[in-house]
Amino acid sequence: MIQNDLQLLRVTRENILGLVKGLSLEQLDSIPEGLNNSLIWNIGHVIVTQQLLVYKLSGLDPLMPEALIEKYRKGSKPDGATGTDEWEYLQEAAFSLIEQTEADYHAGKFSSYIPYTTSYRVELTSVEQAIGFNNMHESMHLGNMLVMKKLVG
Repeated sequence: MIQNDLQLLRVTRENILGLVKGLSLEQLDSIPEGLNNSLIWNIGHVIVTQQLLVYKLSGLDPLMPEALIEKYRKGSKPDGATGTDEWEYLQEAAFSLIEQTEADYHAGKFSSYIPYTTSYRVELTSVEQAIGFNNMHESMHLGNMLVMKKLVG
């Protein structure tokens, strides 16, 4: 089952990055009227959330810089223009972190999990549940991004 969940995560990330392909950084950073965040914030947010749900709640250090975790975590808001280096990092991390998660899972690194109730009111008690829930979370953000793209593109 974990292989299916990780494959679904890869496909969702492909869809997310495919959706924004060809957009400028200005378009990615644009916050449509009436909304609170941007396309690029959504991308950073889903990557960060996966790291927090899977790594942090398993008692492991997330595999991203802390500054980016703070910038894109739940409750944060876009804080200005995104640089080219950061955008390139997010695009690469979108997939490299999935590969690392898979390797770490098969290496048995996720041996414990701190139970967590999401804002969706779902209690997560294992890394497998976290990976499954994360897929739903990313799909929800992809849906939001489909609407946002129409407003900025």
